[in-house]
Amino acid sequence: MTVVGAGNVGATCALEVARRDYADVVLVDIIPNFAAGKALDMNQMASVTGYEPAIVGSERYDETKGSDVVVITAGKPRSPGMSRDDLVTTNEAIVASVTKEVARRSPKAVIVVVSNPLDAMCHVAQAVSGFPKERVVGMAGILDTARFSAFIAWETGSSVKDVQAMVLGGHGDQMVPVVSATTVGGVPLEQLTTRGKISKMVERTRKGGGELVSLLGTSAWYAPGAAAAQMVDAICLDQKRVLPCTALLEGEYSVDGLYMGVPVRLGAGGVEEIVKLKLSAQEKKMVRESAAAVREVVGVLTTTS
Repeated sequence: MTVVGAGNVGATCALEVARRDYADVVLVDIIPNFAAGKALDMNQMASVTGYEPAIVGSERYDETKGSDVVVITAGKPRSPGMSRDDLVTTNEAIVASVTKEVARRSPKAVIVVVSNPLDAMCHVAQAVSGFPKERVVGMAGILDTARFSAFIAWETGSSVKDVQAMVLGGHGDQMVPVVSATTVGGVPLEQLTTRGKISKMVERTRKGGGELVSLLGTSAWYAPGAAAAQMVDAICLDQKRVLPCTALLEGEYSVDGLYMGVPVRLGAGGVEEIVKLKLSAQEKKMVRESAAAVREVVGVLTTTS
């Protein structure tokens, strides 16, 4: 598998996949020697922890030929005060260039987009690659759900392993944590805490990326990198996992022609099924609002299919 972008998110994803011990990894970055240095360090770490895949770092794309999965993390990160929407023009050009290179060398790959603004960049990757919609998918919902799950575990004093949550919609402030489908050990969340506390957790989840940017001065990387690696696992190992991912909707959830976060069955073919949840009237309304916000950002793109 290939990761394009050897920064914090890309390197975390590459390392997590390498440690699984099932795939060789190519790490690509435009900065001279940067990816090679990261790869060398990871290979030396393998001597300590015992994983054995080959990890190659390069500025060139030739080493990526024949990849089963390509994860695109390349692009400018958010800085304090910057919204995801502010990134659209700069990262559109970067993602388009990267996609052209990897699609030519790995025409059968599944592309996992991580670059922001995520929903819009999925449109760019799908248009430039010409791949069917099933083989271009975005990483957002797993990360957003992980944040929501962490907050729930802390609030309820439960193990995060027992939290089952789902976050839909665009990867931004209009995301939709589905409270009606959220449980802890099978017990509905609404039976474990107050509506007021749930509302605070929902709001913190929506602002989760911005909270980390304000603390770190840049975007998060550990949780995003691990979330992308989970998607690589599902695809490379054909796990058929039901995971919240950014997929192209064509009528599902009453949304047409738009990449947005929904639960999907993820396997060797990429998005093998879009899973339909029964939502409350309020949640349906929130999904429509989220779709409208995503469509506004997508409308700024110059790259179209």
